[in-house]
Amino acid sequence: MKILRCLIVDDEAPAIRLLESYVKKVSFLELVGSTTNPIEAISIIEKEDLDLVFLDIQMPTITGIQLSKIVKDKISIIFTTAYPQFALESYELNAADYLLKPFEFERFYNAILKIKPTKKTNPLVNNDDFIFIKTDGKNNFEKVYTNEILYIESLKNYVSIHLKDNQIITYSTLKHFESELSSKSFVKIHKSFIVAIQHISKTDSLSVYLSNGKSLPIGDTYKKQFFEKINKLML
Repeated sequence: MKILRCLIVDDEAPAIRLLESYVKKVSFLELVGSTTNPIEAISIIEKEDLDLVFLDIQMPTITGIQLSKIVKDKISIIFTTAYPQFALESYELNAADYLLKPFEFERFYNAILKIKPTKKTNPLVNNDDFIFIKTDGKNNFEKVYTNEILYIESLKNYVSIHLKDNQIITYSTLKHFESELSSKSFVKIHKSFIVAIQHISKTDSLSVYLSNGKSLPIGDTYKKQFFEKINKLML
């Protein structure tokens, strides 16, 4: 399933905090940001690759209804408001749903299910994503699909890319791969290892266990960041 990148727009801080807590509970939602300023929201929507906005209606400067008319062709909208009289107009604007405050997590979750893609693809890796790895020779490169990568290992001045069926060694650094690979798909767990999240079968406080049976240590420096990312994927 695809990760849905979302934005929260509401002029009340408590409403934003509640929505942020709900978003964190859903593995296929990624919160890009929150704002109390609808004008700023337009700028964010223009700049970011978003799928969904949770949009309050009664706001200063411009209303959520007015904002939705500006951005409705770019993004899905779920209205969040304390005013039921706007429900009909929201549906005329093809909003995905209309959440009447206060609402519980179950109601919130049912709303986003209307947007969640039904195709069961991995939310972490696009199977069409690939990179080219430089091998021996000036112009020798090998194409590698990222969903084939289990983990990447630092070997001083070289890096070993461990795949499902083989490995490729290239002259590079782990830092280079960390910056190039999607942060949603890969995570650094040790000064010497980056792992593909989709190939993690289980973890404990000391190690990560991969789908091929390999176990890798979790470094103390990276432990907090790693488990924060795992917790975001927990249902």
